[in-house]
Amino acid sequence: MIPPKKYAKEARIAPKGFNTANEFFESVFKDKNMIWMGQNTNHLHKDNFIMDAMANCVESKEYCKYPPPEGFEELKDLVLKDLDLENMDILITAGGTESLYLCMNDILESHNNVITSDPGYLIIDNFASRFASEVISVPIYSSDNDYKLTPELVEENMDENTKVIVLIDPLNPLGSSYTEEEIKKFAKIAIENDIYLLHDITYRDFAREHFLAAKYAPNHSITIFSFSKIFGMAGLRIGSIIANPEIIASVRTILINDLGTNVIAQAGAIAALHSKNKWIEYITTTTRNNQKIIKEAVDKIDGAFIPVYPSDGNMLAIDLKGTGVDPVEIAEYLLDKNIFTRQGTYTSKLFGDNYLRVSFSIPEEQVKIFAKEFVKAVETLQKH
Repeated sequence: MIPPKKYAKEARIAPKGFNTANEFFESVFKDKNMIWMGQNTNHLHKDNFIMDAMANCVESKEYCKYPPPEGFEELKDLVLKDLDLENMDILITAGGTESLYLCMNDILESHNNVITSDPGYLIIDNFASRFASEVISVPIYSSDNDYKLTPELVEENMDENTKVIVLIDPLNPLGSSYTEEEIKKFAKIAIENDIYLLHDITYRDFAREHFLAAKYAPNHSITIFSFSKIFGMAGLRIGSIIANPEIIASVRTILINDLGTNVIAQAGAIAALHSKNKWIEYITTTTRNNQKIIKEAVDKIDGAFIPVYPSDGNMLAIDLKGTGVDPVEIAEYLLDKNIFTRQGTYTSKLFGDNYLRVSFSIPEEQVKIFAKEFVKAVETLQKH
């Protein structure tokens, strides 16, 4: 079993110059000149559809009332329609992370194990380790498996105690995603072994193509939906769990937030889904062009490469192993230039010293500043 405290400690290491990780994040958050490439957040919304809806909610003082405990029906219907999963059930939650915790809490028993990937979103491993006997974190940082968890790797690592397979799709931090054929194979594994696919689709709308496990294993899939990324609502903490009615009924029994999710965030989420067709092309076009700028910069550095390109998320990893530069050092160097990135240890226990993770759903001019400073950073650090 992987101890929960170990995950918690490693996820909250304070960077140099700060007493705590929280102190660091507050400092970065309050710096209005910081170029924000460290948390995969989206800063590209130009129109005010979402903001205006939330402002109207505030002005009408609707926040004085508790919202429905499982989310407004309009919002629930809009999420299901967006995913074309209108035959499923849904709960609105305070973000994708809360959704992941609730699912692990509800599904897992002490004798179970969970299959995740390394690199991956380590918070999932943390949650799984609280309720299962073992977290099997499969190493996937290799071109042999296209830098992602494959059906074959799952079959090699699962046993009679496996209860959940976690698919982060597209994968944070690499941006790798799954073909329809791969999703069908995962679905077959889940059905034949009567286990669950936990399909975290937080970055789905940045992908060139995306396929939902729920389409092929509706009774063995749980879909985790977030408003943090494509909708640009990370600080509002709103998401959902989508599954068959039996699973949702079970999750309902362990809800803590039974007085409902932030009413202002829900107002914004409703506006976000209504307006999505008006802004999504601009955001996806910008992010895809932005990663081209990053690729051009990386290609100037001998020994550096991008493992997954193009990324199907709004982030990618830059492998620096061949340059001799420590990702921690380059993250600190860039931070001094008002560019916030993340070293790999945040998303990998095994390969974190290989790469720097950067997100690029920010204005193009800021990406160009990163590209210029990144090349300088590697050249400078190689001399020391």
